[in-house]
Amino acid sequence: MSIRFTAKARRGMVALTVAAGLAVGVTGCGGGGGDDKKPVSSASASTTGASGPSPQQGQSDQPLAELKGSGGLFLQITTVQRDAGGFVTVNGTLKNDGSKDLLIPAALSGNETEITKNGPSLGGATLVDSKGKKRYYVLRDTEGRPLTTTGLGTLKGGQSLPVFMQFPSPPADTTDVTLQLPTFASAPVKISG
Repeated sequence: MSIRFTAKARRGMVALTVAAGLAVGVTGCGGGGGDDKKPVSSASASTTGASGPSPQQGQSDQPLAELKGSGGLFLQITTVQRDAGGFVTVNGTLKNDGSKDLLIPAALSGNETEITKNGPSLGGATLVDSKGKKRYYVLRDTEGRPLTTTGLGTLKGGQSLPVFMQFPSPPADTTDVTLQLPTFASAPVKISG
C-alpha cells in the first residue's frame, strides 16, 4: 500500500511541477505590460502564391555574390556575417537553374572522411583569406558533423533551397575573403559585422 501511495504522490508532484512550468512559460510569452499600441508596419503576403522559405533576418534582396556550378546549379550568397562567438556564417540560396531534376553532386561535401560519413552537405566549402594567407574550412560539431546545410538530395527544375555554412572567423581586420565550393566558380565576398 505504501508503494502505491508513494507512486501516486510522485505523479502528482510531477504533474504539479509541469503545470507550474507551463504557467510560467505562458506568462513569460504573454508580453504583458498593458502596451496596447498597434505595430507601425505589417508584413505583406507573398503575391507569387508559392510557399517558399522566407529570407532570413538580416539578408538583403540583392545577393553579395553569385557562383555558378556544374549541371545548372547556382548559388547566391546573401549574407556573410561575423558573429561574436568567433565564427563567420555565410547564408545563401542554392538553385537548380535548369528544367530537369538535378542530384546535388557528392563533391560539395568535400573529401574528408569525417564529413562525408555524415551524408551530403556543403562541407567542402572554404573561405580563403589572401591577405593573411589562410584557408578556413567549415566548422564541425563534437561528433564531426559539418556546421552547414546537410541532407542535400535532388533539386527539381527551378527549385531553390536556403543554405548556410559556418567557418572560423578570420582576424577582425580581415573583411575581404574568397568563398570556394567544389564544382563552383570562386567568388570574392565581404564579411560584415
